[in-house]
Amino acid sequence: MKRTIIVSLFLIIACREEKKEVKNIAEPQQIKEKIVLNNESDEVENAKKWLEKSIEDYFKTDLGSAEKSMEKITTKDYFDYKSDAMNVDMEVDGSLTEKEFQEKWRKKFDVQKAGIGVGFLISGQDWDEIKVSSCKVLAAGENDFLFDVILSDKKLKAEYPIKVNVIKDNGSFLIADVQQEVPVFN
Repeated sequence: MKRTIIVSLFLIIACREEKKEVKNIAEPQQIKEKIVLNNESDEVENAKKWLEKSIEDYFKTDLGSAEKSMEKITTKDYFDYKSDAMNVDMEVDGSLTEKEFQEKWRKKFDVQKAGIGVGFLISGQDWDEIKVSSCKVLAAGENDFLFDVILSDKKLKAEYPIKVNVIKDNGSFLIADVQQEVPVFN
């Protein structure tokens, strides 16, 4: 009987010490998670500021250098994709039919929201002064951010809602995708 009591006491003491160790391990992990969340929040804000400035600067460039400006702020894949989308069924070298375009890009992008036949970021052909009137984060990862953006041109009374995927690559931000709805006119 005495042996049973002694063994039981050892088991109780051993269990108590094991629980303390687990508790001590859990606390540092929680602190690390908070640090990651704060850094992530800073990255989201940095990506948002970069996106707003890049969009507004893009629309301030002259039309002759718009393509180069677009190329500077987008990934190579997205630049090629959007260039193809803008030229679908056009009478220019290298233009694709809509079916060819969908076959070429459907594995990498949502081709239904490519903005086929319309410009980069907006569906309007003419604009006066494009401003970012709203930019809200929808999702954020370590190096990938999705924003719900509304671009507006007050003089022409136009608004262009888009979703923009921004990635961080080699320390700088780039637009990796823009989901544009093509407006339907009656």
